[in-house]
Amino acid sequence: MNSKQSQDLSNWLVFLMAFAIGVTIASNYYAQPLLHSITHDLNIAVEHAGSIIMAAQFSYAVGLLFITPLGDKFERKHLIIILMVLSTCGLIVSALSKNLWMLIIGTSMTGLFSTVAQVLIPFAATLAKPEHRGKIVGTLMSGMLLGILLGRAFAGAISTIADWHYVYWIATGIMVIVTLLLSISLPTYRNTININYFQLLWSISSLYKQEPILRIRSLLAVISFALFSLLWTPLAFLLSNDPYHYSDFIIGLFGIAGAAGALGSPIVGRLSDKGKGWLATTIGLCLLLLSWLPLSFAQYSIIALILGVVILDFSVQVTHVSNMSAIYQIRPEARSRMNTGYMVCYFIGGMLGSVGSTYLFSHYGWIAIVVSGTILGLIGIICWLFYTKTYS
Repeated sequence: MNSKQSQDLSNWLVFLMAFAIGVTIASNYYAQPLLHSITHDLNIAVEHAGSIIMAAQFSYAVGLLFITPLGDKFERKHLIIILMVLSTCGLIVSALSKNLWMLIIGTSMTGLFSTVAQVLIPFAATLAKPEHRGKIVGTLMSGMLLGILLGRAFAGAISTIADWHYVYWIATGIMVIVTLLLSISLPTYRNTININYFQLLWSISSLYKQEPILRIRSLLAVISFALFSLLWTPLAFLLSNDPYHYSDFIIGLFGIAGAAGALGSPIVGRLSDKGKGWLATTIGLCLLLLSWLPLSFAQYSIIALILGVVILDFSVQVTHVSNMSAIYQIRPEARSRMNTGYMVCYFIGGMLGSVGSTYLFSHYGWIAIVVSGTILGLIGIICWLFYTKTYS
């Protein structure tokens, strides 16, 4: 049975979907602050611990490409519940892990099926009335950012008072409750698309050929999330050395400062609903560039660092939400596939930022991070201005 194309989503359902997105995305980040405890408990060599994080990133990328397009073909409520259950099973395997390979299997399962978040977002965009779509997408993106930033803080806090396995057991309990609530609250909806799975995947490349909006927004996604990773990946090294010498727990609290950026998502959504998405994108890109001014003093001033973190995370969200609102306004029947293409680009940007920032910081220090961030910010503005001049 099909739901109506658009309807009023209750505040409860929007909150539930945002929370579900947050907890599923957070499951990919629990291991990061736990690596020291995990390596000690499971007798893992430090050089092998990175394989846990790599498993989460790689499996999520695979899920983005091969699972999220299914939202345009299958009944979405049932697909979402199945993916939530499978992701929860991955958390259980991780909680029961007695060796590295078992933990990698659990992490990979969780990462692969946590891409349910990328089915929920276009589903909400489809159900929402057009005049409320941007606001709702912004709220859901707030849930995603909070999951990314606070997942580490949650894991670190639990591991300080209990064994690291309890992080996964508690996360499992939360996922079970959320899955049950989604099964009760979500409406049913099925697209009428009649193409097979391989045609579905191949059609993503066709969408890029046909839609310049998707091309420019995906390019901005690469740049914005690369800047996000460029800051956050080497931040622990900066704060653990002179002049700060902060502990892992204190470093984890910086995620709370970054979470302030999530407040910008609903605001941007409202601007998009009023037809001011171009303005929101322009503001976001300008702030992305300007954030590197206070960040250039991060080695000497904690206040400047916090200010830069808040501005950069806010501007990343502004750009991200305006991007998604723009692509959801075109080709309603292909929202899951466009979301797949966009998020793959977003994820690629994050991986490039992580790898590049580690190399730059280890060889040239914080100044190289600032210079690279400034250059990327300028490239983003130039590309956006060129696009608007060409297609406006």
